[in-house]
Amino acid sequence: MTSSMPHYNRIAVFGGIYSNHLALAAAIEDARSRGVDGIMCLGDLGAFGPNPDKVFPLLRANDVSVVKGNYDDSVAKALDDCQCGYTDPRDNHFARLSYQYTLSRTALENRTWMGDLPEALRFRLGDLEALACHGSPRRMNEFLWESSTPTHFLDKLATDVEADVVLGTHTGLHWWRQWGDAKSFVNVGVLGRPANDGRTNVWYALIEAEGRRLAVDFIPVHYDHEALANEMRDEELPEQFVETILTGWWTTCLEILPGKERAVGRF
Repeated sequence: MTSSMPHYNRIAVFGGIYSNHLALAAAIEDARSRGVDGIMCLGDLGAFGPNPDKVFPLLRANDVSVVKGNYDDSVAKALDDCQCGYTDPRDNHFARLSYQYTLSRTALENRTWMGDLPEALRFRLGDLEALACHGSPRRMNEFLWESSTPTHFLDKLATDVEADVVLGTHTGLHWWRQWGDAKSFVNVGVLGRPANDGRTNVWYALIEAEGRRLAVDFIPVHYDHEALANEMRDEELPEQFVETILTGWWTTCLEILPGKERAVGRF
C-alpha cells in the first residue's frame, strides 16, 4: 500500500449503468448534493438501455473513477458475447440482443477508452484499505449473492487481496455484510434497472468511514423512467426490457437469481 493511494472519507459508488444515462445524471447530482469527495462506477456501462454513447460524457465531465466490467471488456474487444455467464436459453437470447445492440452503437473512441479501464481500484476509506471491482476480486463476472455467499468466503476474498473493504456490483441487487475487525463486502447496486422489487427507482451506495468505522447507506435514485422507456422503444429494444423499467420487476436474467432472491420478484 503506497502513500499515493487515493484517500476518501465519503464516496458514492454504483455499478451497472446499462446505458441509463438519465439515472446516471440523477445519481451524480444527488451524490454531489451529499458532499461526497469521490464518485466511482464499478462497470457495465452499456447493455439493456438505449444509446450507450450518452453515458461517457457524463462520466468524464464529473471525474467518475471507473472499473471495467465484463460488458465493457467484451465491447472493447468486440467479443462474441457479454461474458455474462448465463446458461438459460431465454436469458442468453435477450443477452445477445442487448449485447449486439450495445456493441453496434458504441463509438470506437469509447470502446478504446473502456479497454484501458482498470479491473480494480485500490484506495483508502478513512483508515480502511478498500478494493473496488466488478464481480469479485478473483473473477470479473462472479455473482456474489446475499443469500448464498458465506461470510468465510468473503473473508478469504478480502484477505487474499489485503483489503478491509471490498466493493462490487454485477448481480443488480444491493447488499452489505460486516464481520470480524471492520471487514465488509458491499454490493453497491446498479443504476441501469430497478432491484426487482416493484419500484421504479434504482440505487447507489453512499459509503462513509470515520477511522475504521464504516457506514453504508443505499440511496434510491428517482429519475424520468418513462422518458427512458420511450427512448428504449424508439431504439426498438425488447419490450421485456421496457417493462422492467416501467414496473420495477425483472422479466429477464432470472435464472441467475438464487431461490430467496427470486422468490420476492413477480416472475
